[in-house]
Amino acid sequence: MHRIDPVSIQLFLTVAREGSIKRAAELEHIAQSALSRRIAELERSLGVTLFVRSTTGVVLTNAGERALELGRKLNADIVSFAREVQDLSEQVGGVVRLAASPSAIIGFLPERLHRFKQAYPHVEIALFERSTAECIRACLDDAADVGIGVATSGAPGLESWPFAVDPLNVVVPNEHPLSSRERLRFVEVLDHPLVVVQASGALAKELGEQATNLRKPFNQSVTVSSFEAACRMVEAGLGIAVLPASASAAYAGTERFMRIPLHEAWSSRHLLVYSPYKSPRLRAVAALIDTLRQEG
Repeated sequence: MHRIDPVSIQLFLTVAREGSIKRAAELEHIAQSALSRRIAELERSLGVTLFVRSTTGVVLTNAGERALELGRKLNADIVSFAREVQDLSEQVGGVVRLAASPSAIIGFLPERLHRFKQAYPHVEIALFERSTAECIRACLDDAADVGIGVATSGAPGLESWPFAVDPLNVVVPNEHPLSSRERLRFVEVLDHPLVVVQASGALAKELGEQATNLRKPFNQSVTVSSFEAACRMVEAGLGIAVLPASASAAYAGTERFMRIPLHEAWSSRHLLVYSPYKSPRLRAVAALIDTLRQEG
C-alpha cells in the first residue's frame, strides 16, 4: 500500500462533506482534475471504492462511511499534534478556537480580544458566533477551546468564570406609549406584541418561561435571527423587543428608539467564559481565558 498523506485525508473529508468534487476543489483551492486524481489514488492505496460518482455529485460507499469516521478522528489527531508541538515553542502561539454568543461579540469581546492580540500577537483566534447552547456543546465536543455565553447550570464537564453582566432592556419606538417610562416590569411588556430573536435561543426561552410563570400569553409578533433585525422590526412598528443592553446600544442607540431597563430579578444577564477541564491547558488557551475573565 502506498503511503497515505494527511493532505489526501483532508481532501477526502472535504469531498465527503460537500458531496461534490467540484465544490470541494473550489473550497480547497485545487484544480478539480487534480482533486479527482488524489481521491482515485487514495482509493487505489486503500483497495476500496470510497465514492459512487454521478453527474449530480458523489455519495459515500459503506467503506467510504467508515473512512469518513476514521478520517475525522485522524484529522483531529493531526490538528492536536500540531497544537501540542506549537505550545512548546519559546513564544506563545498557535490557534485558539473561540465560540461566543452574539451579545458577547457585540458588546464586550472586541476590546478584550484587542488587548489579548497586543499581548500575544502570534496567537491566531478562530472566532465562531454561536448560541450559548452551541458554545457549550462545542467545548464539550472539543470543537472549541473556549466558549462565551449566558450563565447556565447545564454545563457539566466545563469550568466557568465571570465575563460580563449584560442587563436586559426593553426597546420601543420613540413615540410608543411606554417610551416615557424609566423602567418596566415584564408583566407590562407582555401586554404588547413582541419581536423575538432566535426562538430556540437562551433569551427567547427565558422570556417564554417568565411569561408562563406570570400566566400571561407570550404575544410573539415576529421572529428574527439577529439583534439588528429585531431593532429594524421595532423601528417599523411590528412590536417591542427585550434585548441585552449591549445589543440595544449597538443597534437602537439613535433617537428613533427608547431603551428602558427591564426591572426584574432575572434581568441582570450574566455571561460566563467556559472551557473544558484540562490540566495543563495550552498556553495560548490559558492566556486567552485570563484575558477574558472579568476582573474583580
